[in-house]
Order: sequence, then C-alpha cells, then structure tokens
Amino acid sequence: MQVGVAYSEAGQQIWLTIEVPDESTVRQVIDRSGILKSFPTIDLQTQKVGVFGRLVKLDTPLRPGDRVEIYRPITCDPQTVPRRDGAGDDEE
Repeated sequence: MQVGVAYSEAGQQIWLTIEVPDESTVRQVIDRSGILKSFPTIDLQTQKVGVFGRLVKLDTPLRPGDRVEIYRPITCDPQTVPRRDGAGDDEE
C-alpha cells in the first residue's frame, strides 16, 4: 500500500510517498521512509506523530493513502514576537 510521510523544520521540509506492506504501523513507516537519517534531530520518544492532523501512537496501523506527520515543538523567541495581552488595539 502507498502512504505518505511528512516533516518540516525551519527552512526545510519533506513529503515522501512510499510503498509499505499492508498493516504497517506508524513506526514501521517512519523507519522505512529513511526520514530519520535525513533529519537526525527527530526524537520519536518526545515528538508527537499524527495521521492527517490527528495524534496517534507509533504502533497505530495505517491504511492505504494515510499521511504520517511528525510534529516538532513550536518555539518562539519572546524578544521577536509581539505580545498579545488583550489590551485592545489603537483602533476605535
């Protein structure tokens, strides 16, 4: 069956379509895709994974056409992001 694997980092993203045996799990698909070699910073012990935007466990079996997504933590620098304190805008 064919499934997709997607991952994105700042300035770099990848979306693969690969052929895997029926009843493959999320973990098996990630391993087979080679994405862990391309992005050695991926840590499946701490990062969440999903299928079409829904969080799943690594042992979740997949269906043909599923897209496995590896999520990275979203971080922001408080020095560069405007603060939203709910104190209304200057517009009236």
